[in-house]
Amino acid sequence: MTAFSSELQSTLKEALNALYHHPDPEVQRQAERWLQDFQRSIDAWQVSDSLLHDASSDLESLIFCSQTLKTKVQRDFEELPSEAFRPLRDSLCISVAVASLAVQVSSEDWGGGGILNWLRDEIDSHPEYIPSFLDLLSVLPQEACSYKTAARPERRRQFQKELLSSMETALNLLTYCLRSNELQEQVLDAFSSWLRLGYGVAASTLASHPLVFATLSSLNSEQLSDAAVNATCDLIHYTVSESSGGINAQMPLIQVLVPLVMGLRERFRASLKDLDQDEEEVKSMARLFADMGDSYVDLIATGSDESMMIVNVLLEVASHPDYDITSMTFNFWRSLQDNLTRKESYLSFGTEAAVEAEKNRRLSIFRTPYEMLVSLVSFRVQYPKEYQEMSREDQKDFKQTRYAVADIIMDAASVLGGETTLKILFVKFFEAVGSKGNNESWDWRVAEGALYCIRAISEYVPDYEVDIMPQVMAILPKLPHQPQLLQTACLTIGAYSKWIDATPVALSFLPSIIDILTGGMSTSEESASAAAVAFRNVCAACRDKLCGSLDGLFQIYHRAVSGEGGYKLSTEDSLHLVEALSMVITELPPDHAKKAVEALCLPAVTPLQQLIGQAMDSSQQITARQFTVHIDRLSNIFRYVSHPEAVADAFQRLWPIFKAIFDNRAWDMRTMESLCKASKYAVRTSGRFMGVTIGAMLEAVQDKYQQHHQSCFLYLSSEVIKIFGSDPTCATYLGSLIKALFGHTTHLLRSIKDFTARPDIADDCYLLASRCMRYCPHIIVLSPAFPPLVDCSMIGITVQHREACMSILTFLSDVFDLTNSTAGEQYRSTIDSVVIPRGASLTRILIASLTGALPTSRLEEVTYVLVSLTRTYGAKVLEWAKEAVSFIPSNAITEVESSRFLNALSQAAKGAVLSELLEPLEELSEICRRNRTVQDIVQGALKPLELNFAAVS
Repeated sequence: MTAFSSELQSTLKEALNALYHHPDPEVQRQAERWLQDFQRSIDAWQVSDSLLHDASSDLESLIFCSQTLKTKVQRDFEELPSEAFRPLRDSLCISVAVASLAVQVSSEDWGGGGILNWLRDEIDSHPEYIPSFLDLLSVLPQEACSYKTAARPERRRQFQKELLSSMETALNLLTYCLRSNELQEQVLDAFSSWLRLGYGVAASTLASHPLVFATLSSLNSEQLSDAAVNATCDLIHYTVSESSGGINAQMPLIQVLVPLVMGLRERFRASLKDLDQDEEEVKSMARLFADMGDSYVDLIATGSDESMMIVNVLLEVASHPDYDITSMTFNFWRSLQDNLTRKESYLSFGTEAAVEAEKNRRLSIFRTPYEMLVSLVSFRVQYPKEYQEMSREDQKDFKQTRYAVADIIMDAASVLGGETTLKILFVKFFEAVGSKGNNESWDWRVAEGALYCIRAISEYVPDYEVDIMPQVMAILPKLPHQPQLLQTACLTIGAYSKWIDATPVALSFLPSIIDILTGGMSTSEESASAAAVAFRNVCAACRDKLCGSLDGLFQIYHRAVSGEGGYKLSTEDSLHLVEALSMVITELPPDHAKKAVEALCLPAVTPLQQLIGQAMDSSQQITARQFTVHIDRLSNIFRYVSHPEAVADAFQRLWPIFKAIFDNRAWDMRTMESLCKASKYAVRTSGRFMGVTIGAMLEAVQDKYQQHHQSCFLYLSSEVIKIFGSDPTCATYLGSLIKALFGHTTHLLRSIKDFTARPDIADDCYLLASRCMRYCPHIIVLSPAFPPLVDCSMIGITVQHREACMSILTFLSDVFDLTNSTAGEQYRSTIDSVVIPRGASLTRILIASLTGALPTSRLEEVTYVLVSLTRTYGAKVLEWAKEAVSFIPSNAITEVESSRFLNALSQAAKGAVLSELLEPLEELSEICRRNRTVQDIVQGALKPLELNFAAVS
């Protein structure tokens, strides 16, 4: 050992001691930083190996060095010369490290036959180490599917093939180890691991394999139960995996598995009577039944006698008092429902008549199980008596349970039909309400639970239903105003708003329904919120029937927004009332609508005028919230009143107020966002009826943006472009607008630091640019702002902010898609003059983004831009890409790997579809990101941030 290594060992031990034992946190942080740097160094190999063989090393050193070697093998194996493999292999003592080594090193280097043959020889030579070898055997298949080890994609694929071809050897080794009772749990765990890897043994062989027999016979073993259940579940999953050939190929094994798993049914039934039975054992049995149902749902859906046995045992699981056990079946019921109702399930039956007959036969068979399911699970939505005393987290969990049960009842309604399901639930509701009478101990929870389920299936109950829903609606006004019960009553009314509109007696229901909703608004914050949503739904569905009641609706609205009516509505909830009245006003004739809109705006206009007056007084402190409460109400009016002229008229009358807010609050982001949103909806609804007001608004936007840089001004401009971009009469002032906005933005965003500091500006700028490319390319492409905009996009591509980055990439793909389209031919020469001089740099930046400058979550978008550029400029892009890739050193990517990437681009130039190009393009990304060292080498070679500072004139 060199003196240098010895010194490093001492320093390492000192750093570990400081990390774990020094009282000063700053010293601990320094030690942690040193240890992290050490792990990345090439010296970590020798030092860690030496300490692992040093008898004087303490436990902390051994653990750290073991983890270091594991990480080094996974991430930095390429640092070692090829001849270092064998000493390293013999030195490593951790299974996961050896497994990582196996991923990196070809089978020939293991002495012929790969790591499995080496492992077999080691077991023969060193039987005392069999437990460790079993750990390794278990880890190997996991490593084949892991991307932690920095292997090249081609080597990883080769390793997977090596393991699959050695599966029989692996199972033989596991069978050999079965002879020892002490090792059986480890054997079953390893067997599970190999089953998850994929197909490698004939179905008939596996069905009679000793490992399968050992697994199934261990289900009744207290000691081996967990491992046996895991392995049995993996066997079940294996029989339906594509790699194993699927159900038809695996029928011999399925015929062995199902009877033995079903043999546990009596034990599970006993647990329903004896609730003291071991909970984990019961969960294990339930898991087996549920996995069997999930996996064989296509077979079960045929309705055979054998399959109905599985359905019945799953009903028994659903009946268990423990919700965690019951819910294990939910995925099965959902999948079965999907299979029974999906048209694709019946394609093999040919004619429509045969399809319909088979579908009806199956639905008939499963009618009773789903009826039973509704009865078994519906009670679980009832509020616990101790609900108010529960912690917030437990209350949240209970609500999640309600959502899950509601989903299952909706699945049942999909099979049974809404009317049948409604009848089952109504019986429970009617009984609960009927038991009220004079009984002071009446439990509202039962009625609320049944009503909650009735609400859940609203979309499955036809509008023409006349037997049950009229009775429900007649009962609702008689229910006590208990907060949760009233909240559910309001939500039920909202859910059945379309039914209310369709029923012939709607007009007789509406007064009592509105009374319930106003009662809900007055009872609690939760019921008020539900009532506001229901009020909006009822007004939306019954708008034509409520036109004559507008005065009464206005009274409710004024009481709500004034705060004088005793309503417990939040400001956000009151917006639902604005939306509701807006939709009723939509049904009015134009003249009446204008007056109604004016009246609807008034409660917001008066306080805004007062606030503007107060804002003029510098001594008055006005918050953004004071403005936005009223502006947001106007925003909803503009959004939901579908009378373009009425909204345009209202906006024109309100423009002096809006202009005053623009002038006085342009510095205030929240107020400006609210004001721009209101203006956006006015533009969207009014369209060309906006008249001269649109010009005044854009003038204010252009002026205030240059002073205060609020990104919402750009977003509002995007909406204007969408509506008016293709109007030739607007070309002049829109051209002036985008020239000013883009010109100012490109001066704000001069470096990647600027993009990182103001991602909102970047995001909305390039959203606007994309809108321009789609709606007015004649303006943006010919604008002097276009070249700087492309330059700016090249600077910002690598910004880490997701939305800003995506907007930039979308803009670039829009540019290339337009250039490559028939509609874009007239702009081709102009775009070419901008893109081609920048093409080499842009291609290099995109390749840098693909290979590490951007997160892998943006690979698809970067790939699309690169492919779009290649389809547009063909051979030029191939030259640019070849030059860029040539900068990457050969120790980062090989010539074969770069050729595969360039060949994919060549195929893109010839018109290959994107799906065929993703794998080779993403593979380059994986190769260049396989560890930090390689990624730094690639980025250092491509230097994306140094390419885009100098704009091309």
